[in-house]
Amino acid sequence: MAMTGTILAGGENRRIPLLKGHIEINGKKIIDSSVNLMRNLFGRAVISTNTPELYFYCGAPMIGDTINQRGPLTGIFSVLSNIKDDAIFVVACDMPFLNGQLMKYMVDKYNNFNSGTNKWDAVIPVFEGKPQPLFGIYSKNILGVIEERLNKGLKRLKDLLTEINVLYIKEEEVRQI
Repeated sequence: MAMTGTILAGGENRRIPLLKGHIEINGKKIIDSSVNLMRNLFGRAVISTNTPELYFYCGAPMIGDTINQRGPLTGIFSVLSNIKDDAIFVVACDMPFLNGQLMKYMVDKYNNFNSGTNKWDAVIPVFEGKPQPLFGIYSKNILGVIEERLNKGLKRLKDLLTEINVLYIKEEEVRQI
């Protein structure tokens, strides 16, 4: 199943006064490493941002928020609304140690299950006892649910997970990989 790699780069950088995606680790900006990994895994990478001028140099398509609400849920909604693929693999722009092996594992789980009649709306790993919704797969099937939540001003990604069909990758599996 075709999937678009998506990097959420819309944060307001309130905690750190610099662009988190531009922090260098081992001589490379986090965002550059993420774009490269997404291209390698999915053949394409999209950056969700309302400040495209900061990311033009990445050479990746960019999608801004299609509705006037800030937050990761709006970014996910905007990208899902504007791509041809059935699903996206989402990461935050400030994740320096993305694990391609774990990402492939999650994609395989998603694809294997979604070939039947039941379908996962999302695949989310659990780490340190908590779901990690900024590192996961989201299906276009949930566009209506997201739109409804955003129209009501409900922006929390973790709350969305309670309303959709989520495959949680157990912490033991995550740690093994």
